[in-house]
Amino acid sequence: MAPIEIPDTDLELAFIRSSGPGGQNVNKVASAVQLRFDLAGTRVIPEHVKVRLRRLAGNRVTDDGSLLIVARETRSQEQNRRAAMQRLQDLIARALIEPKRRVATRPTRGSKERRLEGKRTTKAHKSRRGRVTWDE
Repeated sequence: MAPIEIPDTDLELAFIRSSGPGGQNVNKVASAVQLRFDLAGTRVIPEHVKVRLRRLAGNRVTDDGSLLIVARETRSQEQNRRAAMQRLQDLIARALIEPKRRVATRPTRGSKERRLEGKRTTKAHKSRRGRVTWDE
């Protein structure tokens, strides 16, 4: 599937004060980025991909159906903005990959026999761990 181009109308950026590195700079500069992506209202992502994206995002999806990503790793507002955008792109790229359907198979006769033989040998080893008496 081709990469999805997200329109700016579906994105909302807010800059907040960060608790990360930066010394006194942390108290006066809003370097952390809060990226809000309108997952419920976007038209560029197909519905089946939205379902997978919601599952992948987990508790980052808010009650109103938007995806919230917070980046506060660096002291630079621009680098945090890029990091948040990259995280959103990675999430969407993972959601675009359709999982392979699992085909149910049955164990072969040989594999069943090998498993049971292994259980028998384990049982024999463990049975020899008991108390040692003189009559044996």
